[in-house]
Amino acid sequence: MDLKKTICGSLLLLLASCNSIDESERYIYHPLTSSSRAVLIEDFTGQRCINCPNAAEEIERLKQQYGTDSIIAVGIHSGPLAVYSNARVLGLRTEEGDAYYEHWGVEQEPMGYVNRRGVLSTVDNWATLVREAIQQPTDIRMEIQAQTFEGSRQLNVKLTVIGGEPIDAHLQLWLTESNIVALQMMPDGTANQEYVHNHVFRRSINGTWGEPYQSAQGEIRDLKFNCELDESWVPENLSVVAFIYSDKGVDYVTEARVLKVLPMPID
Repeated sequence: MDLKKTICGSLLLLLASCNSIDESERYIYHPLTSSSRAVLIEDFTGQRCINCPNAAEEIERLKQQYGTDSIIAVGIHSGPLAVYSNARVLGLRTEEGDAYYEHWGVEQEPMGYVNRRGVLSTVDNWATLVREAIQQPTDIRMEIQAQTFEGSRQLNVKLTVIGGEPIDAHLQLWLTESNIVALQMMPDGTANQEYVHNHVFRRSINGTWGEPYQSAQGEIRDLKFNCELDESWVPENLSVVAFIYSDKGVDYVTEARVLKVLPMPID
């Protein structure tokens, strides 16, 4: 028997059978392997919080230490020290941010979750928590394509999730914006009107708490989402953060910049 011909014939048969399955229902087995993981820092912050710039500096330091792809931060402006937009001030507070603030019982700012493991912690503990979290193995992969088209305020997102072990958790997609110039109170008590805010939580794409997500062992799933962008948001400064979480914490997180392209749909 010609082993090469047998293997090639089997592969052709497999590819032919895969082509008959709808893209959204593809099921492909992948052997379980560990991969490096990114770490999600949920930074509860506010424009009237004088110590919050220190948290932003710590996040930048961690990004320099571990790499920008390894530290994914989301600044959640919320609570009494945050500011809603009005006729005089560009505010970054959101109702969804307040819902997270209340749900997690935030009592002071800055405070943060690192991969939602343990309890809310102060900035002084983030380095230790990141070091522990980044060493945890994972067999999940996620890839994001996020596009908005010229002349449109609609964002289209395609998310590919490649699972290892069976997953029974929640999937959350958030939209963040960077390079926002707005008021920030500083540690010395002054008001900086030219402060640059980065990775600011803007909205959830798939509901405040995401949606249930289950997958079988080794399954690959392609998911599509869309949402409307506020007129004040700059598409080139937007990013999509996607993460899978359970009661045990964040299993995997990834991030992708939004691309502004000609009016062509994602394949």
